[in-house]
Amino acid sequence: MKKSYPITLFMSLCMALFVISCGEKKKNTDKANNDGPKEPETSLEAKNWAEKLGWPTGKKVIMLHADDIGMCPEANIAAKEQLTKGEIQSAAVMIPCPNAKEFINWAKENPSMDIGLHLTLTSEWKKHRWGPITPDNEVPGLLDPEDKLWRSVPEVVQHATAEEVEKEIRAQIEQSIAWGYRPDHIDTHMGTLFGDPSYVKVYMKVAQEYGIPANIIDISVPAVLAEFRAQGYPMDDSVVKMSEEYTLPKLDFFSSAPKADSYEEKVEAFKTLIKSLPAGLTEIIFHPSVETDNLRGITGSWQQRVWESQIFADPDLKEFFEEEGIIFTNWKEIMTRFNSMK
Repeated sequence: MKKSYPITLFMSLCMALFVISCGEKKKNTDKANNDGPKEPETSLEAKNWAEKLGWPTGKKVIMLHADDIGMCPEANIAAKEQLTKGEIQSAAVMIPCPNAKEFINWAKENPSMDIGLHLTLTSEWKKHRWGPITPDNEVPGLLDPEDKLWRSVPEVVQHATAEEVEKEIRAQIEQSIAWGYRPDHIDTHMGTLFGDPSYVKVYMKVAQEYGIPANIIDISVPAVLAEFRAQGYPMDDSVVKMSEEYTLPKLDFFSSAPKADSYEEKVEAFKTLIKSLPAGLTEIIFHPSVETDNLRGITGSWQQRVWESQIFADPDLKEFFEEEGIIFTNWKEIMTRFNSMK
């Protein structure tokens, strides 16, 4: 049994990789990029990853990214509509979940969309649950008493070895490939792969071996590293060194759609979030779903998820993005720009 790691933040903030305080055809990225990729800036003047990848100095380059796709039909419906309309730029599928294959099939039919995997090591809901892709006897540390994945990150950290974690995330990637779709990127459900330095190591290792970018943030910036540590992430010196040696592109910042008590407040809270972001490359995650009785039975966060399926079509928010000069991108474009630097 793996010993428990002293970690305190994996509550609401664990729905993101690094939640910090507070495409389709060209249209998915062209709104952001106007005349397409520019020659990447590789000089020492580049201060952040957006600039390194060739975007103008001082700009906020943002990816609106839908998580938890494949979890239920409601999530799939919402993400398809948002991606097709160019309202968001990216989405990630939870391969162990019951509606994952259906969305992967859609991704195969829409290859210009930016679709990755939300690598899943937890099954948090009361009744709507799933187990690992790997045979149970090969990853016993990932299984709870109900033979499902553990509900919380601390439980995973307490029981599962890094070897078991690596086996399962590889199995999820291979399952997607076996279904005929090579993911454009990978990330981590509930931040689990950042729950222990040994998990971070296998996460980065797998990303680099497959050549599939992970949502790794650049912690070479002292203020960013200090913020992560203040939040409770086990960012010890070994993780800092791993990040320095990571060979794929990184994010400058990472956040999630804020919660609110009304739709109008949620739109305003999202504007406040955007204004608070530093210049650079930022991924913002959210969990869109259309409203049904089934969704309400799965999660108490159903109202937030329904609003998150609506706000990016809101004319007021769209106008705000234009006024702020926001540039939108996705992982496909990031990798295109990154590869042109080589």
